[in-house]
Amino acid sequence: MSEKQQLRSYTITQGRDRAPARSYLKGIGFTDEDLRKPIIGIANTWIGTMPCNYNLRELAVYVAQGVRAAGGTPMEFNTIAISDGITMGTEGMKTSLISREVIADSIELVGRGHMFDGVIALVACDKTIPGAALGLIRLNVPGVLLYGGSILPGKYKGIDVTIQDVFEAVGAHAAGKISDQDLLDLENCASPGPGACGGQYTANTMATVMEIIGLSPLGTAAVPQVDPRKNDVSRYCGEVIVDAVKRDLKPRDILTKTAFRNAIASVAASGGSTNAVLHLLAMAREAHVDLKIDEFNEINDRTPLLCDLKPAGHFVAPDVDKAGGIPVIAKRLVDGGFADGSAITITGQTLGEEAAKAVETSGQQVIHALDNPIKKSGGLVILKGNLAPEGSVIKVTGINKTIHRGPARVFGREEAAMQAVTAGQIKADDVVVIRYEGPVGGPGMREMLGVTSAIAGAGLGESVAMVTDGRFSGATRGFMIGHVAPEAAKGGPIALVHDGDIIELDLVNKTITLEVPEAELARRKAEWKKPKPHYTEGVFAKYCALVSSAAEGAITFAPNLD
Repeated sequence: MSEKQQLRSYTITQGRDRAPARSYLKGIGFTDEDLRKPIIGIANTWIGTMPCNYNLRELAVYVAQGVRAAGGTPMEFNTIAISDGITMGTEGMKTSLISREVIADSIELVGRGHMFDGVIALVACDKTIPGAALGLIRLNVPGVLLYGGSILPGKYKGIDVTIQDVFEAVGAHAAGKISDQDLLDLENCASPGPGACGGQYTANTMATVMEIIGLSPLGTAAVPQVDPRKNDVSRYCGEVIVDAVKRDLKPRDILTKTAFRNAIASVAASGGSTNAVLHLLAMAREAHVDLKIDEFNEINDRTPLLCDLKPAGHFVAPDVDKAGGIPVIAKRLVDGGFADGSAITITGQTLGEEAAKAVETSGQQVIHALDNPIKKSGGLVILKGNLAPEGSVIKVTGINKTIHRGPARVFGREEAAMQAVTAGQIKADDVVVIRYEGPVGGPGMREMLGVTSAIAGAGLGESVAMVTDGRFSGATRGFMIGHVAPEAAKGGPIALVHDGDIIELDLVNKTITLEVPEAELARRKAEWKKPKPHYTEGVFAKYCALVSSAAEGAITFAPNLD
């Protein structure tokens, strides 16, 4: 920041009329010298309800050290977090996506209220990452995202395991394939300490995205949460945010259309979560970048799958760190022409300049070379058709077939489908349809990891497909299509499906087709009645009134006040 530029925080801290404010701040230890420096808000999503964000309290101490060392004054504040994994399969899961908006709102509110000169957000579990990003974009003051880091893998019978294995074991147990003791032993070791879920599930996907898009310094995310190096990473990020304030480098300077396209390429190359579609569309809307859902197919088709990561691959996020970290992925994308290295990042350097510093571990097998991709195209495909006119999403890593065609088995909520799967009522070729689980219908667009894992655990992962207006966890694998839009609660075609209707899913032509004549669909539509909302008050009701389609990021927006 030039000498002529006045710090934003001076509106709060400087001048005769601000004496009462300074008095308050001096009462908690701040000095006149502190208040003349850039004030950096540290938005912490620490929570004591899950391992994902558990160490963020400790990491915030090191962030504050970095802020002070760089000439800033840190002020920490709190927001919330919801564990997707712990709430999965319950009414509590409906809060997950809604929490993204609450996190964004709270960071925006505290940032506007206290007029911070910059904000650094400590994040980990799935919705804290995009939620914090949305808050930083709205504030548009210099902002940094620090990912707390992945959990280490557990060890079960000598092999690495993650929470995905526990979810799938539930289905295997229901099918009589493993014993009570087997399930308990796996449960006891799969989550060995603090950190976010270890595969290229939603948290690690979005952590990858934030480095490639430029909001997180390259090389910071892949370090596991319990690794002592994370303290140094945190201190460094504290220095980066103060430097960004001095440069006056803001999120909307970084989040160009080029940056978003680079981010999509990173999702494709890493085999990332379908949730990235939702979150990137939401971020683009807040950044006033014209990003359409169809662009994901274009970028996915030309970007090779390079990372051999769970849920479909062999390795976990800490293995990316051992291989050289996300900078190696960035270098692959830039060297191959799949990402534009000219995009600016939060350090003030370009993506290309930062990626050139990558140090790849000799002989690593996690991130494939450009001349040896796992697949020639990436891991995400957008399907459209008469069942999803606005679009739907499937993660294609690990899928060997390109077409699934079969009869619909229709369920009005996730629990009913789960009961049918565990009771052995789902058969090969079925297309499980779970509706009224969209942004409005759920509300909150629940993830269906419990059901998809039960299908896989029952040995039906290769022969059964699933279609829903809800979402999937990044740990989901198989022929599973989510984000169907328009959703059932809005009268979308998924509301008109009957048991036994034939559905065809075609990955080559990128189509999702309900094989019912148009005249019959029109008749069903005329008879359809909008269901009563599950919630008529509180945060769920407010969310339902304001949320957009999944094809637009399921983001909340203010009503037209013109």
